[in-house]
Amino acid sequence: MSTPVQKLFDLSGKTALVTGGSRGLGLQIAEALGEAGARILLTSRKAADLEESAAHLKARGIDAIWVAADASVPEEIQRVAADAMARLGNVDILVNNAGATWGAKAEDYPLEAWDKVMNLNIRSIFLMSQAIGKLSMIPRRQGRIINVASIAGLSGAGPDIQYIAYGTSKGAAVNFTRTLAGEWGKYGITVNALAPGFFPSKMTKGTIERVGADAMASRAPLQRIGDDDDLKGAALLFASAAGKHITGQILAVDGGVSAIHGG
Repeated sequence: MSTPVQKLFDLSGKTALVTGGSRGLGLQIAEALGEAGARILLTSRKAADLEESAAHLKARGIDAIWVAADASVPEEIQRVAADAMARLGNVDILVNNAGATWGAKAEDYPLEAWDKVMNLNIRSIFLMSQAIGKLSMIPRRQGRIINVASIAGLSGAGPDIQYIAYGTSKGAAVNFTRTLAGEWGKYGITVNALAPGFFPSKMTKGTIERVGADAMASRAPLQRIGDDDDLKGAALLFASAAGKHITGQILAVDGGVSAIHGG
């Protein structure tokens, strides 16, 4: 007996923890999951931003709460995981979105910058997945993990894009996704990644100023950059019963850039 398609995408009664959820891509994903019925717990570093974002979600009829924490600090990740269990009961969907970048030439790249980017972009998704997996998903033999990677993790970059640590960390996130999917499939946990192309955000502001939005759009077959809705459908697919037979996959949401420029 097949399931009605609307029910496949329905997240009513589910819970979702979204890291880096106070703005940009994380908030966009939180909107999608919340509008599909999930209760949302947002986390990022700044309480004021989280309070504003939770109010934004509530205005859209979404049940949203928040906790401020620095995902680059292992002890903070453990605190968030414990808080999520206390306030949500269980975590059905984990979205690992927190991330950072730092632009500098590879030959001059500071070790401080390398560590900052790698700790937040890859170490934190390992630690958060491990914590939520052990506390909630493995014991119940179910769960959805969605990592936000990037098309920067699918191929290298030219001389105008100076992000050696960012590209390396996102490449690691891609293979982390595949490897964890292989190991945790036996627990009924799916692990997939979104690989966004160029979206306007605080993180990409410097690139927009240096390269230009029109120039970035011109690299894509669709001749556009991402907007405030473009990750929603893919995120909902990975989070819902509609994606229950999909794991270890990396979905580029990039206007076709990776189709013609590698990846």
